[in-house]
Amino acid sequence: MPTFAVLPVKRFATAKQRLGERLAPPVRAALAEAMVADVLEAATACAAIERTVVVTAEPRAAHLARTAGAEVVTDTREAGQSPAAAIGVGNALAAGWERVLLLPGDTPLVTARELEELMARPSVPERGVAIVSDRHGTGTNGLVLSPPDALAPRFGPLSLARHLAAARSASVACGVERVRALELDVDTPEDLGALVGALEDADAVAARHTRRALARVGLVGARPVAVAEAQP
Repeated sequence: MPTFAVLPVKRFATAKQRLGERLAPPVRAALAEAMVADVLEAATACAAIERTVVVTAEPRAAHLARTAGAEVVTDTREAGQSPAAAIGVGNALAAGWERVLLLPGDTPLVTARELEELMARPSVPERGVAIVSDRHGTGTNGLVLSPPDALAPRFGPLSLARHLAAARSASVACGVERVRALELDVDTPEDLGALVGALEDADAVAARHTRRALARVGLVGARPVAVAEAQP
């Protein structure tokens, strides 16, 4: 089934405030931008995703989206992740799409292959909801909705339980999926430490934008530039 992907992205200058004890504001903004670039790279390269839309009021995020071949919808309200995701869902419905994948912009380890595998799983319903959990098993790091208005997105702490409850209330088929590369989102210093450890273990092309941003401030070791990156 063709899939419409939505990435809600807040302004980089106000992103990742809980990392303030580890990273200065310019570094936090650069990290937020790099993570969005990595997620966009995965989404736009995924054969299972036919259209990717970024909902944002951040000019640099809009530039990243257009450069990657995605579309931009302006977030005029800037009311948070869930309202921004709802804007994207509304655009999908208006255009006649039957399935939406909501992705966070701070899961830089995700790859096109893992997104393709997720969308091809027999456990992901053609009609219903699939919730991709975070590494703690309490949050939502991806949401597959078919139809797109199967339930309203309710991101934030403990959102997995809220999404499950909403699906039950609406009598919608729903399951929880684990995708290792989507489990690690970055909100807290603990998350940042986990990301640094994962990057040290990952191959040289994983999360290349995020790796570069963290290497600039000495949080990860620099790796040789991949062939794809060496092109002018």
